[in-house]
Amino acid sequence: MMNEENTQYSKLNVQFSMKRILTIVCVLFFLTEIDAQTIPKWKITALEEYINKSETPVIISFWATYCIPCIKEIPYFQELTKKYEDKGVKLLLVSLDFKEAYPSKIKKFSDKMKFTAPIVWLDETNADYFCPLVDNKWSGVMPASLFVNNKTGFRSFIEEEIPKIKFEEEILKMIANNFQ
Repeated sequence: MMNEENTQYSKLNVQFSMKRILTIVCVLFFLTEIDAQTIPKWKITALEEYINKSETPVIISFWATYCIPCIKEIPYFQELTKKYEDKGVKLLLVSLDFKEAYPSKIKKFSDKMKFTAPIVWLDETNADYFCPLVDNKWSGVMPASLFVNNKTGFRSFIEEEIPKIKFEEEILKMIANNFQ
């Protein structure tokens, strides 16, 4: 009788342990999904749609966690975008990191650097395909920035690190005549 009770007790313990393991796995999966949702994965078509449908002046910064000039300019990109947010100016950071970095490395890096602008990861590997869709002059070099104001027809592409003063000048050109 005692042996039978021990066997039943052992089975209950195993079932309970399996349920706990399953619960932990589900929670971890859910948390991973939440993390993946924090930085959306976009194809170039989604980025084109975002740019074309933007109703406010928008700056698209193409960067990567391994690109030193990119990392250097993002803090003042955010600062100056915030300065002109009352003019509707928005900043979108488009990560061109390798697939292995998505999403955890990009997220950890952006958190560490205190990036506040929205970030998307461009899920494309063929620069010969996606670069000309952003701008036909883009060779694929980073950093690269696109300034767009659909309301005024303004579009400017810069394929280099942008000094702070030049970045602000480009914003001013982008928002000129915006509210006429």
